Amino acid sequence: MASRLLSNTLQTNIGLTKQFVRPLATAASQTSRITQLANGLTVATEENPSSGAATVGVWIDAGSRAESNKNHGVAAFLEHVALKGQASKFEKMGGILTSETGREHTAFAAKTLGANVSQSVELLADLIQNTKLDSSVIDSGRQALYEQQIAADADYEQVVFDHLHATAFQGYSLGRPVQGTKESVAQLTAEDLAAFQAENYGANRMVLVGSGDIDHDSLVRLAEEKFNGLKTVSEFTTEKAGFTGSEIRIRDDVLPTARIALAVEGAPYLTPDYFNLLVMQGIIGAWDKNLGGAANLSSKLSTIVNNAHTADSFAAFTKGYKDTGLWGMYVATSNKTQIDDFVHFLQCEWARLSTSVTSSEVERVKQQVKSSLLLSRDSSDAVASDIGSQVLATGKYMSAEDINTAISKITADDIRKTAYKYLWDQEVAVVGHGPVEGLTDYLRLRGNMAFNRF
Repeated sequence: MASRLLSNTLQTNIGLTKQFVRPLATAASQTSRITQLANGLTVATEENPSSGAATVGVWIDAGSRAESNKNHGVAAFLEHVALKGQASKFEKMGGILTSETGREHTAFAAKTLGANVSQSVELLADLIQNTKLDSSVIDSGRQALYEQQIAADADYEQVVFDHLHATAFQGYSLGRPVQGTKESVAQLTAEDLAAFQAENYGANRMVLVGSGDIDHDSLVRLAEEKFNGLKTVSEFTTEKAGFTGSEIRIRDDVLPTARIALAVEGAPYLTPDYFNLLVMQGIIGAWDKNLGGAANLSSKLSTIVNNAHTADSFAAFTKGYKDTGLWGMYVATSNKTQIDDFVHFLQCEWARLSTSVTSSEVERVKQQVKSSLLLSRDSSDAVASDIGSQVLATGKYMSAEDINTAISKITADDIRKTAYKYLWDQEVAVVGHGPVEGLTDYLRLRGNMAFNRF
């Protein structure tokens, strides 16, 4: 999803100082623990008894990447079907049930009071282990997925990022849209859903997550009791998705705004290079002409764009998967005659990352990145999402202290080396949507991934 792809973008926040107090003040009372049960189910928690609220959820290593050409869209379809009739049960006890399917995982999570954790776990266990696949539920789930597809088509930002994945990871399941296509979803049957669930919804590929007002030992006992019917399934293995330098242009001169994404292959999630790329993202920055302080942001590119009026907004982004990633820029502009100028200045800044980025820039952005990552953990559901995705990807959970340590040790030399590795003379994927006649020719754009260094 495009919105999730931009979730790591460093945003200007005028209340930063005030907001930064609470996570640091409560850190001492937060305890993270991970336990693996006999059947392979992992229980991971971060306890914070003073919060009062709790989030419990199940993160499953079964996203759209686990699909084949024949059952494209089945992961999101199964999520909708499993959710039918369950939300009302959580509402009766004052809880909120949410779900999502991504490219690498499916998640079901309930936010509730700490006193209702036991009941929430029981409902989650029933949702996952006793999914109803009768015809009425299947039809309703299919219709819900169609509506999701229609909404995605109307979200031009998501359209751009779906196409970016498609062109960057050609021929791999990572490149397909999470919600499938109308044609692929239309031919899915109850048998397809049951087969996908049997192949992927195994104890060894699930993490039961708890955050907030949670007791780890109690959650482990609940997991042993309520999830004991889960079996072990085969581990999901797939070849690394190859990155293809290429472009897709969807020209529509009727639209008022051109939306463009440019990306190189990034680093896998939570690797040392991933954190280096987050700092590089911060150096390039994010900008919007409607911001009150748009003219005073610290990013050099934002100063250039503000003065030259070459864009309406832009945001650098970092997206990490288990074995690969995307790193790049998303820009929206109504100034269609200066798209080429924006791309030129962007590539100059990309080149500068591997040649003359300064220590002061790196130190400033390191503080921004740490603040952004820590402040994103300001609720039990946000923490639960972090735990689930991290444990599925790496088998461990990085605490606030771990993140602080990983980012603090990054130097300007690390940034230059990482930029040289991932940016300098590397393949680039490009997507343009809207009035993009002025978008730089791909061969010239690819050639400008390397300038004379001396």
